[in-house]
Amino acid sequence: MTTATDRPDVTGLESDLGWALGRVFRSYVKMFDAILSDLPGGPRGYQVLAAAVHGAARSQLALAQHLGIDRTVMTYLLDDLTGAGLVERQPDPADRRARRIVVTSAGQELLERLRLQLSHAEEHLLAPLDEHQRHTLRTLLQQVAQHAQHLDPVANTCDVVEDIRSGR
Repeated sequence: MTTATDRPDVTGLESDLGWALGRVFRSYVKMFDAILSDLPGGPRGYQVLAAAVHGAARSQLALAQHLGIDRTVMTYLLDDLTGAGLVERQPDPADRRARRIVVTSAGQELLERLRLQLSHAEEHLLAPLDEHQRHTLRTLLQQVAQHAQHLDPVANTCDVVEDIRSGR
């Protein structure tokens, strides 16, 4: 177990939101990248599988927009996932020009295994918190994430920063 004397001196940063978010994010990404290293597209591939399983978007373009992935990158990512037998592009009966992204049974099985592994990694990362605190943290982060999603992309980031600086 790590003690306060074992940790590097971060005096002045403990209450800094950016430092805390960055530290947690880097740990999260390291674990998740390791778990998802064999999946085509890594974390993005996982997001595509999860979104497609839940029907988050009806078309390839809508899925790219929903996940914030450039449509060209999405094409290559779907090529890789299709090549691995994890998803299929199927004609959309409502729009013959569009393709629906459908997860195969192999893709669903892999997604379930990955979800279990990712859940264990999250529990490891959140180990200092009890169950109620974990729930509260997730709820609060979801609220902030939804708010941030509405702010981004802003028309002009410089204007937003200037508004913040001037107290508007």
